[in-house]
Amino acid sequence: MLDLPVLVVFPALMAYAAFSDLFTMTIANWISIALVAAFVAMALLVGLPATTILLHLACGLSVLAITFVLFAFGQVGGGDAKFAATTAVWLGFEHLAEFGLIASLLGGVLTLGLLGFRKLPLPAWARGREWIDRLHDHKVGAPYGIALAITGVLLYPDSLLFMKTLGA
Repeated sequence: MLDLPVLVVFPALMAYAAFSDLFTMTIANWISIALVAAFVAMALLVGLPATTILLHLACGLSVLAITFVLFAFGQVGGGDAKFAATTAVWLGFEHLAEFGLIASLLGGVLTLGLLGFRKLPLPAWARGREWIDRLHDHKVGAPYGIALAITGVLLYPDSLLFMKTLGA
């Protein structure tokens, strides 16, 4: 009965956040709130023990503490910090090292690609499109939410909630 929501909610919110970051360079707060609320609701419905749910929430809080420091030093955006934390809630401590490593690698590839793109002149068809102009602007950061979302979706099938729901 919960198979469909478990299969759809997390990946759909990840995709929405990635596209939102690409087109607007923001990840709305409602996405992070929805991710945490959906995790807690689904975890309760599939019967995860309260201690396990609390550990997953503690994982997210730990990531939020780390990314808040990075945000304070201007290294990541606020939306990226919250998004990384709420993604960590779904993955838990079991996948935290993988999450950090893969997101860093994908973020590095994304950043290098963006730096290369910014060295090229924009073709006529792309000029004037606000989101392309923003991506091309060397003063603007990278939409790191894309790397976070891809990493979250890659690791999600191995997460406790996914495996418990689908009986894996």
